[in-house]
Amino acid sequence: MTGAAAQSSLAPPRPVCKTSTIQEKKIQQQEPRLQRTRPEDLQQPSASASTLHLDDTTEKGSIHGEDLATSPKFAMDKATLERMGRQRPDRLSNWMTESFFVFTIVMSMMMSEYAIGGFNIVLPPIADALNIPASSRTWPAGVTNLTTAALLQPFARLCDLYGGRAVFLSGQIWLLIWSVVSGFSQNTTMLITCRAMQGIGSAAFLPAGLAILSQMYRPGPRKNLVFAIYGAFACVGFYFGIFVGALTTEYLNWRWYFWVGAVIGVVIVISGFISIPRNLGDVNPEAKMDWLGVITIVPGLVLVVFAFTDGGHAPNGWRTPYIYVTLILGVMFLAAAVYVQGWVSSQPLLPPALFKAKYMKRLMAALFLSYGVFGLFLFYSSFYIETVMHIKPILTAAWFTPLAVGGMVLAIGGGLVLHIIPNKVLMIISCSGFILSVLFFAIIPDPDTSGKSTSFIYWAYVFPAMICGTVGVDITFNVTNVFITTAMPRRHQAAAGGVINSLLYLGIAFWLGVAEVAISATVESRGGRDNVADRDQYQIGFWTGMGLAVVSLLLVLTIKMGSAEASMTADEKLASEQQEMREERQEGLFI
Repeated sequence: MTGAAAQSSLAPPRPVCKTSTIQEKKIQQQEPRLQRTRPEDLQQPSASASTLHLDDTTEKGSIHGEDLATSPKFAMDKATLERMGRQRPDRLSNWMTESFFVFTIVMSMMMSEYAIGGFNIVLPPIADALNIPASSRTWPAGVTNLTTAALLQPFARLCDLYGGRAVFLSGQIWLLIWSVVSGFSQNTTMLITCRAMQGIGSAAFLPAGLAILSQMYRPGPRKNLVFAIYGAFACVGFYFGIFVGALTTEYLNWRWYFWVGAVIGVVIVISGFISIPRNLGDVNPEAKMDWLGVITIVPGLVLVVFAFTDGGHAPNGWRTPYIYVTLILGVMFLAAAVYVQGWVSSQPLLPPALFKAKYMKRLMAALFLSYGVFGLFLFYSSFYIETVMHIKPILTAAWFTPLAVGGMVLAIGGGLVLHIIPNKVLMIISCSGFILSVLFFAIIPDPDTSGKSTSFIYWAYVFPAMICGTVGVDITFNVTNVFITTAMPRRHQAAAGGVINSLLYLGIAFWLGVAEVAISATVESRGGRDNVADRDQYQIGFWTGMGLAVVSLLLVLTIKMGSAEASMTADEKLASEQQEMREERQEGLFI
């Protein structure tokens, strides 16, 4: 309120000093457009700056760098925010443009999961063709997750330096190239190298795609629906990978699994060049690469995950010198990374703002556990179905169908109700889904000794496990993506996208390594793998996932989260607070 408005109608007017009057006139001269701005004149965000700059040249009184419905002068009510949250972004001129844009981004998520999901299906014929020993088969399957998880944050910073569009398209082209090369692999070393290179492509386009989406859509039902579709395509991609892997294994050659992915990559690249706006305004001229963060975070993550993944397959297990030396070095690098990010880097890869929101650290811990459960579920369920139940690849693909169909149903339904149902309720449902998905496989009867038919086992155990798995991952991915990106200011959207995907890929890679350690310990205690059946080994993985899911649920119960309803963006809320402070200071001039 102004000083004049603050005076009581019954009290005598206070004298106003001449200096205060002059200062008031200066403030009013600086804000002529702001005072006349109406809610319907608000613009979509166009730059990444976080400071408030008044625009005296635009007709609508926009504020540079922000999508501001911020001042009390704007009189932003709930109905206005709701309407804005349902509108198509200004940069997407019509429904066809928006459809191609969303198609491009969600297909990138699909292809990142395609590269992981189907590989377990084609791995047995690849291992036979390239003579890959059983002790080395974990690496072609897991190295993609590892390189993706380790490089997400550096590529998120590249989004700030060069823009999300450039990084997104570069990552897609990189994945396309190495998908082609992977199909020509001649030995284990070449295959592992190609798979690692594929992971680098995913590390580039995943945070870029998420940042582009979150910058394009403001909080509201439309953003919820788009993010729900984005999350659903993770399951669709995993299933599509299994389906293509089964087809190529059964009727063609395993090399076509990679080449089919390359063909789809060409479509995504062409669509991306056409549909993603060229000037997103997301380049930050003041940003710079945190090289100290890169040289501490990346090797630290790689070494720690390597130790956990390879520890169970080393000649002497964890007593093998290179295993514990690698683990010690990895921990030292990560300890140095914590120091660098907290006290040395002027622009850390992990900005403190990412963790300042209330309950954010607890939520990220729960995500790290939950995504680990999903990784264990996918990895061991596919092996269980093929090796224990002796199901052919093409039927295995059919058994995973509920994962994709359920994901699409949840995407459509979840996007429509995400702003209505409290996030905490949704997260509890999600964690329950994770628990049941691994529990069904942990207690599944032995098909060789139980006398139960394959059909009974599928409908009583496998089918509900698939439904619960997609409930777990889709709801978690949708709720947390919207929650985290909405809580972050525009300049941190790429970093937030990197953290979200890091939790996904690092959670999968790390907890798979932990499960392998548990399996190896059991094998060693029983005198060798010949004394531990495949079914028993996979059950250890499922029970490990069960424990992680329960801990994640307990963490979620302590977190308070609202609904993903239409609201102001983080930048708008910050600017609103700044405006209120300015008005309070202005009011103080008259007292």
